[in-house]
Amino acid sequence: MPVTAELHPALVSYFHAHPKPMLIDGKWVGALSGKTFETINPATGDVLAQVAEADRADVNRAVQAARKAFEGTWSRVKPAQHQRFLLRLADLVEEHAEELAELEVLNNGMPISASKGSVVRVVDLLRYYAGWATKIHGETIETSVPGEFFTYTQREPLGVVGAIVPWNSPLVTATWKLAPALAVGCTIVLKPAEQTPLTTLRYGELIMEAGFPAGVVNICPGFGETAGAALASHPDVDKIAFTGEHTTGQKIVHASAGNLKKVTLELGGKSPDIVFADADLDQAIQGAMWGIFRLSGQVCCAGSRLFVEQKIYDRFVRQMAEQAAKIKVGNGLDPDTQMGPLISKEQLERVTGYLGIGKQEGAHALVGGERLSHGEYAKGFFVAPTVLDRVRPEMRIAKEEIFGPVLTAIPFRDTEEAIAHSNSVIYGLAGGVWTRDIAKAHRIAKAIRAGVVWVNCYNMFDAAMPFGGYKMSGYGRESGVHALENYTQVKAVWMKVAA
Repeated sequence: MPVTAELHPALVSYFHAHPKPMLIDGKWVGALSGKTFETINPATGDVLAQVAEADRADVNRAVQAARKAFEGTWSRVKPAQHQRFLLRLADLVEEHAEELAELEVLNNGMPISASKGSVVRVVDLLRYYAGWATKIHGETIETSVPGEFFTYTQREPLGVVGAIVPWNSPLVTATWKLAPALAVGCTIVLKPAEQTPLTTLRYGELIMEAGFPAGVVNICPGFGETAGAALASHPDVDKIAFTGEHTTGQKIVHASAGNLKKVTLELGGKSPDIVFADADLDQAIQGAMWGIFRLSGQVCCAGSRLFVEQKIYDRFVRQMAEQAAKIKVGNGLDPDTQMGPLISKEQLERVTGYLGIGKQEGAHALVGGERLSHGEYAKGFFVAPTVLDRVRPEMRIAKEEIFGPVLTAIPFRDTEEAIAHSNSVIYGLAGGVWTRDIAKAHRIAKAIRAGVVWVNCYNMFDAAMPFGGYKMSGYGRESGVHALENYTQVKAVWMKVAA
């Protein structure tokens, strides 16, 4: 859908300024190279804007600005003022919620209902961490060393944080990193995904309007191979916070070795969703369906592996396929749309490639299994909601992350088999369990090697609850009090007060 006057009035004027610059040291500037890149509406294929393309030189000046702010202006700002900045930013995001939601749809393709929910989560995260800003403290410790000492700890900000965020939920993933980092007193260089820089750049405008000092937040849109790599290896960056694909996470770990910067990684998943025969089956069908088809399956914690107890398997999977066939697929700006496009042509090719692999492996599509390319779908990157039957756990489609609206359905005989299947992949981000048996629910929740387990629900999030993975799904946690540990370090102080 081209940009028209039907959009929020603020967005119409927003798109008149080309190209979109980057934010460095409180100023909106172009790339030193003069390069720009296109950002695309995935529902229509239309070019939305030209965006300044950061490379190593731009990242370097952004890091220098962040270091200057960290050691200068920002170091003198008291915790209560950190809190006020974050609360002011939350108010501004809430004030511009409709505009931000529409911009997220244009650049990402998600349904407007989902993008509105994302903006609400951003506001909640900002206010949650604003509350923590005045509660970061050390402790006094009694030691057993002879003599009299006053011994205590201080919890201090790490310093300059490089935040590299993905395209599937740009505002939320940026805030997962920005909010706790700013609450504890770090400064930020943020690299949004090249596919979805627009909401992050608009976010930057609101950050400056909220009054954050120059250099505290810097935004460098660009490509992973250039801007992302420069940030990950920069010797003056103290910490990298990354969300994305696990092979990129491995590269970031290698790049961080130069100065042993701290790294947190929120990576991919191939999450199991386990349905027992004693579950509320209507509830389980709806939960499992939106566990995979939410945001077109482009969610790291998507319940992409459906395990159903053998005795109800045929009926359950058939009914789920019938429900999936009714999902309204379309442009996210249409309020009736339930599932939008994939993010890009590259992602479309990846997903349809896996559909071809599944067919070769012997899987059968009960519904979907193909690209949508007729009529309104012709220029966009749409794939039909897909439920694949006749899947075996050893198939590639049952082991590798597809990151699209593709569900693999597999029967199981008993609890032990369900647990074994769940833990048989390299990932460990999330999992779901559907049962009325509370003892069984606790047992499965403990046995699944994943950072998040939902019981009789799926895709539930709250600012106070941690999110992150085991195994190749990464380490560190987003959200909740545990995320604060990602951006602080502890100093021990010994003060001798008597002989």
